[in-house]
Amino acid sequence: MAKTTDAFTIDERRAMAAALALSRRGLGATWPNPTVGCVLTRPDLGPEGRARVVGRGFTQRGGRPHGETLALAQAGNLARGATAYVTLEPCCHHGETPPCTDALIAAGITTVFIALQDPDPRVAGGGIAALRAAGIDVRIGLCAPQAEEINAGFLARTRAGRPLVSLKLATSMDGRIATADGDAKWITGPLARSRGHLMRAENDAILVGRRTVEADDPLLTCRLPGMADRSPVRIVLDSRLRLPVSGRLADSLDSAPLWLVASTEAEADQVRRWTELGAKVIQLPAASDGKPAPADILQALGGEGLTRLLIEGGGTVAGSFLSAGLVDRIAWFRAPIVLGDKGQAAAVGPNPVAVREAPRFETRIVAQLGPDVLEILAAPADQA
Repeated sequence: MAKTTDAFTIDERRAMAAALALSRRGLGATWPNPTVGCVLTRPDLGPEGRARVVGRGFTQRGGRPHGETLALAQAGNLARGATAYVTLEPCCHHGETPPCTDALIAAGITTVFIALQDPDPRVAGGGIAALRAAGIDVRIGLCAPQAEEINAGFLARTRAGRPLVSLKLATSMDGRIATADGDAKWITGPLARSRGHLMRAENDAILVGRRTVEADDPLLTCRLPGMADRSPVRIVLDSRLRLPVSGRLADSLDSAPLWLVASTEAEADQVRRWTELGAKVIQLPAASDGKPAPADILQALGGEGLTRLLIEGGGTVAGSFLSAGLVDRIAWFRAPIVLGDKGQAAAVGPNPVAVREAPRFETRIVAQLGPDVLEILAAPADQA
C-alpha cells in the first residue's frame, strides 16, 4: 500500500503530477480552451500492487481534441475499470465535440481524480455531478495549486474576462532596458534569450508598442529549433495606426498572426491597408491620453479568446499596465551590468506618492541562466 500524504497517496500524487506535466505541453496553443492533461491507470495491472498507466493525453492545438478523449483512445479496452487523473473538471456540455463526461462514463472509468473544478458556467460542477450520477467515484483537489497555476490564463479569462498578463523585462542590475541611445543588444546572454523564446511559445500572444517596432523591426516569433509553429499572436499597440505597412512584421504574416490595437480615431486608409495585408485591426475608444485604456485592451483581447498575454516592451507600455494594476506576473531577466541613470527605464511610471502605494510582487522562482538571473514574480492575490 502506498503511503498517504494528507488525503491522497503518494502514487495518486505521482499520477496527477504526470497529468499536470502533460497539460503544460499545451500552454500557448489551446486558447480559448484550457490545457488539460489526463492519465489513466489500472491498479490491477501493475507490478507489486502499483498501478499501470494505460492512457495519456493532453489538449491539442486549438483546443481539440481534449486530453480525456486522447487518453481513452490510447487505452482502448483497458480503460474499463481504470482510474482517471484529470487536471481540470471534464466538460459536460455539447460543443464541437461530445462531452468528456459521456466518454469517461461510456469507457467504464470507475474513479476520477480532478485537480480543479472548472469555473466556466457551462461546466461549473456539472461535470462532477454527471460523473457521480453515473456511479463514478469522484475525488477533487489533488494538486489543485499546481493545476491553478498552469491554467491561470484560462481562469483569468473565465473569471475576469481578460487574459493573464506576464511582463517580461530584460534589464541591467540597475533596471535599465537600453542605453540612452537605445542600444539594447544584447543586455542578457544566449541562455536568457532562449528562455524568453520559450515564454513566447507558452503564451497565446505577445504585445509591444509601436515605438519598439519602429526601433527594432522585430519578428516577435518563437525561434527555438523545431518550435516555429508555436509562435504567438503578435500584437502592436498603435493608437493612431501610424505604423508603416512594411517591415518584418508585415513580411511575416504567413508565419504568425498580427493584430494591431488602435483607437477609433485611427486613419481609415491605414486600417484598410493593414486589413488587406492580412492583419487584424482592433479599434477601441481612446481614453483621456488619446490611447485605448489598458483595461479596455485586455477585455477586447479576452473577447477574442486570448488567455495568456506576454508583454515585451517597451518602458511606456510596461509602465501603463503596471500603473493600471493589470500585471499578474513579471519575468525579470537581470544581467550583471550597470547602464547608469541615463539608460532607458524598464517602466515609465507608475509614480506612486508613497512607497506603500507602489505595485508589489512576490518572488516565486529564482534561476541562474549563465551570467544572468531570472526572477519570476507574481502579484499578491489581494492585488491581482
